[in-house]
Amino acid sequence: MAKKVFFNNKTEYTKKLCEYAVGLSYDKIPAEVLERAKMLTLHTIGVSLASGKVPQAQAAVNTACAINGGEGGSATVWLGGKKLSPASAVFANGTMADILDWEDCSWTGHPSAGVIPTAVAMAEDLHKSGKDYLAAVVTGYEAYTRVAMSVQPPADFDHGKGWGLVSWQVFASTVPAAKLLGFDAYQMNQAFGTACIYTPIASNLMQATMSNFYHYQHGQTAQSGILGCLSVKEGFDNLTDGLDVPYAYSEQLTSEEKRYWLTKDLDKFLMMRILVKHWPANMWIQTPIEIVHDMAKEYGIDPGEIAEIIIDPPTQYRMQFYEEGFSSLMDAQFSMPFCIASMLYCDRPGPNWYERELFTDPRIITLARKIKAGPSPEDTLQGSFVKFQNGDFPVKHVTITMNDGKVYERTFSKQKGHPDNMLTRQEFCDLFMNNATFVMPEEKAKKLMDFILDLENVEDMSAIGPLF
Repeated sequence: MAKKVFFNNKTEYTKKLCEYAVGLSYDKIPAEVLERAKMLTLHTIGVSLASGKVPQAQAAVNTACAINGGEGGSATVWLGGKKLSPASAVFANGTMADILDWEDCSWTGHPSAGVIPTAVAMAEDLHKSGKDYLAAVVTGYEAYTRVAMSVQPPADFDHGKGWGLVSWQVFASTVPAAKLLGFDAYQMNQAFGTACIYTPIASNLMQATMSNFYHYQHGQTAQSGILGCLSVKEGFDNLTDGLDVPYAYSEQLTSEEKRYWLTKDLDKFLMMRILVKHWPANMWIQTPIEIVHDMAKEYGIDPGEIAEIIIDPPTQYRMQFYEEGFSSLMDAQFSMPFCIASMLYCDRPGPNWYERELFTDPRIITLARKIKAGPSPEDTLQGSFVKFQNGDFPVKHVTITMNDGKVYERTFSKQKGHPDNMLTRQEFCDLFMNNATFVMPEEKAKKLMDFILDLENVEDMSAIGPLF
């Protein structure tokens, strides 16, 4: 029977990207890229474990167990070590990866919350080697970044209308799952089609309500990626070339034609430009936190003696402060005043920044009230993303004035974790140990870390399960 043609596509972007994804093997990936894949694995699992001190983490595990119909399966839930199906496990692990808003930031969003949980779960389930896992991780980041960049809005986009950050997140899960399932180019193409179908609509509801339900979206899109790939494995008709068909995906999310990004720079590894968050807070708060932290440590600043902190230029939607306190985890994470105040009063970075009582703690509220916007026009979110995509980052000037009149000032950009100021291997390890030991003994955390650092020599990824 002749194939029916409903759209006369003149492009082959989906086909070419899928051929690239299928053909990218471990031996074609440079050593520094494989090292970065291991460090991103270490960091993502570490911040997920740290989230175990936040009630939503256990809620995500409970929900995953309910989805699964109780315990039982081949993939491990990182918090507590329960066994569930891969699709159920990634709902929990993908959610936990984003709970502290501490994983990563690509030019577009948080691919680690999809790539790493999915690749670990599927590699466990299929008894894949560490090399297979690493190849799937790199492929996932590379495909995700290109799809995500193809639908980025124009520079003058109004974020008040809603933004689709998780609308392309599903590709971060779909691609590594398809890779580990051994799909050929046609099956990979169909898997991309399922990702188009499972794409959530762009919405401003999370920004408008500041609900921590936001973090569940990363678990849900991770799960959708696996479900789509399992459907491909069972077989269905058509659903190919979804990134080429008009109004199948691209035009639903952007008014600016950027399909060229789908096959752009396939000879380069764009995951090397991913920013790793040094602090448990929103991306655009990282630099001010780093500046204040470093000055406080250098000059022995007592937070109780601070008269005022000025952040210049301020950042759009990130300077919120409420006299009555903060209403949710997301509300606090997206507030520069709250995060800086919490950092100054907490002895180590982690979930302790977001203990519920701190949302209305008089010390936090008093200090947060003193953290104010400078006189310069604010950095807009879209402008900041464009700047990051072009290799730069917003420059922040912080002025700390003390009660005794002393003034400390510093200007800085590209904090630790920026691709131009990346964490060293030792710094990744130290951060992992800080995070993992919130929920497990140091000796156990060390064994898990050593396993991840030696992934290229792992014969069966199911061996990671007992380490949780």
